Amino acid sequence: MRWGSVVFAGLIAAWIAGTPALGQYVEPTMFERTGVFASRRVSESSGVAVSRRHPGVLWTHNDSGDDPFIYITDLNGRDGGAFRLDGAVAHDWEDMSLGPCPGRAGDCLYVADTGDNSLDRREVWIYIVPEPEPGSAAGGVRGDVHQLRVRYPDGAHDVEGMAVTPGGEIFLVTKGRQGHVVLFCIPPREAHTDRVLAALIDTLPIVPQRNLGRLVTGASISPSGRRLVVRTYTELYFFDRGPDGRFRPQGPPCWLGVREPQGEAVDFLDEDTLVLTSEGGFGQPGMIARVKCPGPPGS
Repeated sequence: MRWGSVVFAGLIAAWIAGTPALGQYVEPTMFERTGVFASRRVSESSGVAVSRRHPGVLWTHNDSGDDPFIYITDLNGRDGGAFRLDGAVAHDWEDMSLGPCPGRAGDCLYVADTGDNSLDRREVWIYIVPEPEPGSAAGGVRGDVHQLRVRYPDGAHDVEGMAVTPGGEIFLVTKGRQGHVVLFCIPPREAHTDRVLAALIDTLPIVPQRNLGRLVTGASISPSGRRLVVRTYTELYFFDRGPDGRFRPQGPPCWLGVREPQGEAVDFLDEDTLVLTSEGGFGQPGMIARVKCPGPPGS
């Protein structure tokens, strides 16, 4: 969701003043703007997923206000068409991920209808659909859509980050509106059910701070399943998954600053390279970027 000109003005002031302090962050080793969205229908890219079966293909969707469409693009922002998810509702779509289809072979797209700005949704939804063939997008409708209804054990949360592991675990990351960032998990065996209670597994060491854009807007798991990235409007936080399954910070966060008009989505192109997408705003169109950040010490 849009975060407002007041926050943006605060970010600009912080940037000019030289904050955040040196040593608290690292700078990207590469930040390459690769394109803007050619399709006028993609006005608020809020989630992105990298296809593994179709090299170069990216999937994206809009934030709230659109119908239930998933769009095809690439790093240059080409218009590859769209599919409508039959039976789905776009209440507040916030993120998407590619993962294994529950209980069947093949890759599925997971779309997180988990936004809840007012914290009044008793349950949220994740739509799971087999990855379509991009070449059949003209007027395409996907009917094989599974709706997973999700509740949290401690009440409502505004969730904008979702990551699905190669093994099918679904991780949900709260935005931070309630003063902390919480990580929930749904195990693979429950992804094909109708309703599930997500398990609260950790509080991540991300301290929300609105004037620095430190509110979570997306998340992703690397192809190996070992690295988790959580992005805010202005930062990238990396975590390494240990043998016990817990995620531990992997070096200081990577500072993006005001390089994007409103940074929203993230996915791994490979184990070390990310793709970012943003909503348009402040006179700039939504953009696509390729990014690398320094690895942890000793890597």
